[in-house]
Amino acid sequence: MRRLLPGLLLTALSALVLALLVPVPANAAAATATFTKTSDWGSGYEARYTISNSTGDAISGWKVEFDVPSGSTIGSYWDALLTKDGQHATFTHREYNSTLAAGAKVTFGFLVNGPGAPQNCKLNGGSCTDDGTPGVPGAPGSPGVTARTDTSLTLSWSPANGTVTGYRVYEGSAVRATATQTTATISGLTACSDHTYTIKAYNDAGESAGSSVSGTTTGCTTPAGPRAAPYLYMGWGNPPSATTVMNATGNKWFTMAFILSAGGCNPNWDGQRPLTGGVDAQTIAQIRAAGGDVLPSIGGWSGNKLGPNCSSPELLAGAYQKVIDAFQLKSIDIDIENTDEFENAVVQDRVINALKIVKQKNPGIQTILTFGTTTSGPNTWGKRLIDQSAKLQANVDVFTIMPFDFNGGADMYGNTVNASEGLKNALKSAFGWSDETAYSHMGISGMNGYSDQKEITTIPIWTKIRDWSKSKGPPSSRRTWTCSRSCRSTSTAGPTCTATPSTPARA
Repeated sequence: MRRLLPGLLLTALSALVLALLVPVPANAAAATATFTKTSDWGSGYEARYTISNSTGDAISGWKVEFDVPSGSTIGSYWDALLTKDGQHATFTHREYNSTLAAGAKVTFGFLVNGPGAPQNCKLNGGSCTDDGTPGVPGAPGSPGVTARTDTSLTLSWSPANGTVTGYRVYEGSAVRATATQTTATISGLTACSDHTYTIKAYNDAGESAGSSVSGTTTGCTTPAGPRAAPYLYMGWGNPPSATTVMNATGNKWFTMAFILSAGGCNPNWDGQRPLTGGVDAQTIAQIRAAGGDVLPSIGGWSGNKLGPNCSSPELLAGAYQKVIDAFQLKSIDIDIENTDEFENAVVQDRVINALKIVKQKNPGIQTILTFGTTTSGPNTWGKRLIDQSAKLQANVDVFTIMPFDFNGGADMYGNTVNASEGLKNALKSAFGWSDETAYSHMGISGMNGYSDQKEITTIPIWTKIRDWSKSKGPPSSRRTWTCSRSCRSTSTAGPTCTATPSTPARA
C-alpha cells in the first residue's frame, strides 16, 4: 500500500519543525539508514528497510515515525509491503528533488501495537537498535533448475530478505554467474554432466549464507532396455510357456507382473509368491536360458503396494534394490496407479525419489514409470508425476502410458496416437526436450484384445500403432497385456483365454 505524506516539499525550516513535531519516541527502537542515489528515480535518493517480527505481533499494528536532517529540502513517500503472515514488511523511503547528499541519513523509529519496545525485531537482518546500516542479506530461498539443455542449466530462486545488491552463483569456490534478478543461466557445460551450485545474496556488508541446488544437463544416453516386452503374469489365468512365446514371435523380453508388498516394505510376487525360489524365479531362469531377459512390474492397479507401505524414499529404494539384486536386473518398471499411489502427492514424490536413489546406486540401469492416460495425454496427476520427475532430478529413462479404458468402442489407434502426442508435449514442457528426444523417452503399454470397457485393439490396430511409433524413432518401450490373453476373442477376454502367438510384440 502506498501513502503520500502531506506537505511533501519541505524547506530547511519545515524539516526542522517536522523533526520537533515527530520525534523518535524514547520507548521505540531508533535506527538510521544511508541514502544512495537511484538510477530509476531521477535525481532522488532512496533507502530500503526490511523489518520483521518473530513473535506473533502483526506488523500492520506497528507505527513508523521518521525524522529528517535539518537544512534539507526534500519531498518523500513511503511504500509498505506486507507479506501474508503479517510479520515482515519492507519499507522503501524515497527522497526526490532533494538537497540531501549521497550518504546522508534519515533517522526513524517505530512502536509495536502501541507503547513499548518492539519484540524480537530485526532491521535489515540486524538488531532494530543498531544504526540501520544494511546488514548481510538473508539466504536466497527455494533454488531450483527451471530449464536444461545439453550445454546449459537455468536456475531460479526466491528473493533474499534484507538489502540485496545482487546474487552470485558458485560452483565450488568459483563464481559461475552474477545476477541482479532471481534467475541465472550457466552455459558452456558438457552433455549429461552433473553440477551443484550455491547461490548467495550480497550487498556492501557482505554475502549471505548459501542455498544449494543440483542439476544434470540433457544429452544422457538412455540405457539399453527392451523395445518390446509383453506382460507375463504367473498369478492369473493359464500363462503360456515363455519359451513357446519366444519361439513363436521372436520376442526376447517379458514384463513380469507384479511385485507387491508381502507385508510392510518387503517385496514379493503378487504379495503372495516368494521373490526367489518360486514359479516366477523359475520362469525368469527359463527365459534367460533361452536367450531372453525380463523386467519386473512393481505396483499395478490393485493389491498391497510398496509405495504406500515404505515410509521413506530410502526404504522404498531398498525394497526396489532387493528385487534388482535378486535377479541382477537391467531394467525396472514402476506401474503407478490408483488413489493410493498415482493420485497421492506424497507417494508420487516417494516413488520418484526412490528411483533417483536406484539410479545413483545402479549405474546403467533403466528406470520406467508406467501410468494411465486420457485420450489427449496425461491428466493432472500424470503431468505432476512428469514435472516432479524433472524437478527432483530423478533421471527417469522412460515414461510409459497405458492407452486404454477410455470409453468403450473408441478409436483405439487414433486415441493411442493422440495420447502419445500429449505425453510428448508434457515431456517437452517439463524437461525442455526436442520432439526427437521426447519420443525416445516414451513408451506405450496397451491392452490386446478387449479392454475392461470392451474397447478392442486388434492385431491390425496394433500393427498401425507399432508403425506409427517406429516412424517417430525407436521407441523406448512397447508392451501388451498380456501373453495370457487372446487378441481374437469376440467376447470379453478372461482368464481362460489362450496365448496368441501372433500377438505383435515384436519391435
